Amino acid sequence: MTSFDQPYAPINTTALQAGINKDYVTGLLMKLLSTPSPTGYTHHAMNLLKEEAEKLGYTMERNAKGCGIIRVKGSDDTSDRVIALSGHVDTLGAMVRSINSNGTLKLTSLGGFMANSMENEYCIIHTRSGRTYTGTIMTNQPSVHVFSGARDLKREEGVMMVRIDELVHTADDVKKLDIHVGDYVSFDARPVHLPSGFIKSRHLDDKASVAALFGLLHSMKHNQWQPKHDIVMIVTNYEEVGHGASYIPQDITEMIAVDMGCIGDDLTCKETDVSICAKDSSGPYDYFMTNRLIDLAVREGIPHAVDIYPHYGSDASASLRGGNNIRAALIGPGVHASHAMERTHEQAVLNTAKLLAAYIQE
Repeated sequence: MTSFDQPYAPINTTALQAGINKDYVTGLLMKLLSTPSPTGYTHHAMNLLKEEAEKLGYTMERNAKGCGIIRVKGSDDTSDRVIALSGHVDTLGAMVRSINSNGTLKLTSLGGFMANSMENEYCIIHTRSGRTYTGTIMTNQPSVHVFSGARDLKREEGVMMVRIDELVHTADDVKKLDIHVGDYVSFDARPVHLPSGFIKSRHLDDKASVAALFGLLHSMKHNQWQPKHDIVMIVTNYEEVGHGASYIPQDITEMIAVDMGCIGDDLTCKETDVSICAKDSSGPYDYFMTNRLIDLAVREGIPHAVDIYPHYGSDASASLRGGNNIRAALIGPGVHASHAMERTHEQAVLNTAKLLAAYIQE
């Protein structure tokens, strides 16, 4: 086993260069962004990914919790390194907390976001019986022509509601639609892929990273290469509430969580970069893995940034807290305005896949 207090072997300067297909990655990303998957309600997105994995010749199994697991055999039969690459398909969302007497819905949030970032956004209500209805998220003082305090109203969960696009005026009207407390509410992602290469949408956290992971699978299939060590790709479904990868297969020795990189004050990451996170709210990531990722990014000429995210946690954090005996690191595409109306660039998603390809070929 790799010594846990020594650096890895010197970088192989003749490592295979894996081509990542931009059209495949961005096309899959747009499909994922258009598939509602608030945390805990991810089966539609998981089914999409299972079908996609099968098209590429891989099998995606599901554990009891619902996470997707794809195994890829490495070329080195003597190695006992097993590298996990994780991304999460669950997103921010909400649940129906109660039904108001006027036929609107009160919400409880799924994941951490600013209430004002969801104001005046379209949404879908997913009933337990399988019906769906559209609506709009707004405050209970939605018009300056009517409410004198509308401008100054503090945007918080307690004042937010959903206006349902149906003829409802009472709580009983709503219940007749089979809408009940505990139904899921997903936000309209509004994904757009622009000619400039920018991709703007809700939920790039973390569907951009999942697309990058599948870009690796696509490259292995179509360019006919293998990773050096066994790979376990994990697509989690509860990351936004903190326990996505709290349990992972026990043969894994190291894990790279692939999640969005943040952009803002005292951060150097850009929307074209792959972010390498040295430390987040859970503490520092593995010294030698992080060094390795930085060195590979430099060698490959991959635009990157090393940053610290004090208000951030990842699936690697959850895995370590779950008691898994692993090394862990964190990288991902740079995303602006995280947990709001996000934006990244196709280059960041491709750069993330390229850095992962370099790492798993060593």
